[in-house]
Amino acid sequence: MPAMPVQAISLLLHAFVGWRLAPALGSVVAGVALAVVLVVSALTLPFGLGARHAAAGRRGALLAWIGLVCMGLFSSLFVLAVARDLALLAGAAVDALRPGTIDVAALVTPSARATVIGALLATLWGFVNARRTARTVRVDVPIAGLPAALDGFTIAQVSDVHVGPTIKRPYVEAIVDTVNRLDVDLVAVTGDLVDGSVRELAEHVAPLAGLRAKVGVLFVTGNHEYYSGAAAWVSELRRLGLTVLLNEHTVVRRGDARLVVAGVTDFSAAHFDRAAASDPMAALAGSPAGAVRLLLAHQPRSAAAAEAAGFDLQLSGHTHGGQIWPWHYAVKLQQGGLLAGRYTFGATQLYVSRGTGYVGPAVRIGAPAEISRITLRCAG
Repeated sequence: MPAMPVQAISLLLHAFVGWRLAPALGSVVAGVALAVVLVVSALTLPFGLGARHAAAGRRGALLAWIGLVCMGLFSSLFVLAVARDLALLAGAAVDALRPGTIDVAALVTPSARATVIGALLATLWGFVNARRTARTVRVDVPIAGLPAALDGFTIAQVSDVHVGPTIKRPYVEAIVDTVNRLDVDLVAVTGDLVDGSVRELAEHVAPLAGLRAKVGVLFVTGNHEYYSGAAAWVSELRRLGLTVLLNEHTVVRRGDARLVVAGVTDFSAAHFDRAAASDPMAALAGSPAGAVRLLLAHQPRSAAAAEAAGFDLQLSGHTHGGQIWPWHYAVKLQQGGLLAGRYTFGATQLYVSRGTGYVGPAVRIGAPAEISRITLRCAG
């Protein structure tokens, strides 16, 4: 959508929230304070929406931070303001049917104050959730036909870090430290690592060179890599020692047992480069027959093609688990019902991470970040 219509819609929504809440707060000071916050939010929100391009220099970084924090606060204000209006309408309808049941007028000011306080608390809680290091989620995945030698094979999945305007080197270092303490066989970084160019962010991504795993560290591209210059990032990540799989595979050997670990380009890669179109079948070319097959694919929507290609398990991210309630309903709809956790597509299992960082506002509500420790088990 072009920038001007987005800004116009944003202004209208900010005006709606101000109209519904400011006069109802019962205090001139509180009403003016809310109006000032909404004006600041409306003016800085474009810097948040364009944070990848606005964060150069201290001034740009500050404006991006303010815009992104305001975006998170406004999201909560808008949702709660709409919920308040619906509740007041419902109360008025009940009172119309049974006069004297509910004094709606007496609820106007307390409900407006509760809305503003609730939005502030939700944003603060969401900010703390987003900025702290992701928790470790342990998942056992039983796989039919998994050789005994591979039973207990462990994978640390990192996804959707979004190094960029508000996620910098210290945040990445904390993730690396957490992953290394897990002492896994394989580390899989399933895309959307960055929101910016190599020139802007190489310093902040550099700690990934310190990731340790017995087999290696694998990476596949997400849609945000293509927004940020995928070819340059592929080269940079290879320089740091990561193995980048672009419709390719590697084979893990444990005695006579084989595990094929394939990786595909992002589901949308063909929109940026037709030659880079995601192709799970091509990723298996030359792989040993009869081996268990694991696919790393940024978007869950690759699962149908993964099933057709005969993969046993797909690891994905992309959705952030919705990141901010209640917008997860829209994310789930866009991803065909896939949001977070385990799913099955015929003989193919799918695990969708909620992501290890966040995108846009530094807020997570109802969708905590995760580093997934996945253990392969013999199905039994």
